Amino acid sequence: MRTHAFRAMGTDIELLLEADDDSGAFAAAESEFERLEQVMSRFRPDSELSRLNARGAMDVSPDLADVIGLAVAARARTGGRFDPTVHDAVAAAGYDRTFEEVEADTDAGTGSAPCGGRVELDGLHVELEPGFRLDLGGIGKGFAAERVAERLALAGPCLVNAGGDIALRGVPAEGVWPVGVEDGPTLGLARAGLATSGRDRRRWRRGGRELHHLIDPRTGTPAETDLVRVTAVGRNAVDAEVLAKVLLLGGEREAVAAGVPAVLVTADGRTVLAGGIR
Repeated sequence: MRTHAFRAMGTDIELLLEADDDSGAFAAAESEFERLEQVMSRFRPDSELSRLNARGAMDVSPDLADVIGLAVAARARTGGRFDPTVHDAVAAAGYDRTFEEVEADTDAGTGSAPCGGRVELDGLHVELEPGFRLDLGGIGKGFAAERVAERLALAGPCLVNAGGDIALRGVPAEGVWPVGVEDGPTLGLARAGLATSGRDRRRWRRGGRELHHLIDPRTGTPAETDLVRVTAVGRNAVDAEVLAKVLLLGGEREAVAAGVPAVLVTADGRTVLAGGIR
């Protein structure tokens, strides 16, 4: 098993490839992450997403159209609990630059911003409702993990871990990919995807309040929930990313009732296994 690690999209990337020689596959994977970051990053003023957010409407690349389409579809099927138009709400809470640049504690107050803005996608043409901008952070990572896994799989069975968003292609010799879940069990995955959403990592203080980056679209402010972290299994990394966010916002009781394979970490320190995980 060959491994390769690097930084991209503001997180740690880990690649696993079962092959005698990566034959340049790892270098190509790094380049693909960089290319997709230039498409989807809200922190790069010259990225394609930033240009769309500034203009409000334009023709976009097939990659950006694809991930926006996935995000809009996810909003529809989750009744708006997953929402790509949280950009201004995240910024209003203080996360208006890369996390490394966010001040950990200031006396400044925080605000909120409306979510649920209209997003019209017609082929490669995207139009945003005036006053709304897109944030594709989580679903963008899942999309990138899946895209890179497709390419890496040309060299052999592989796993792509993009900061907890995991995409798989092929089955390794031992039969499953062992994936350890923080505060939970080690899962053996043969296919599907995995993603973790939590409010215990990217945190800061504003005006005496502790805040985080996971916005509840119903309030336009950081979510209040009895769950600290959710790791969910989905059909792929994009699906798992959406599920993890929605389950975390819904809270423990709703997450357990959903029947989705997931590991829940509660605010009072318990680990709850749901959806058949043992």
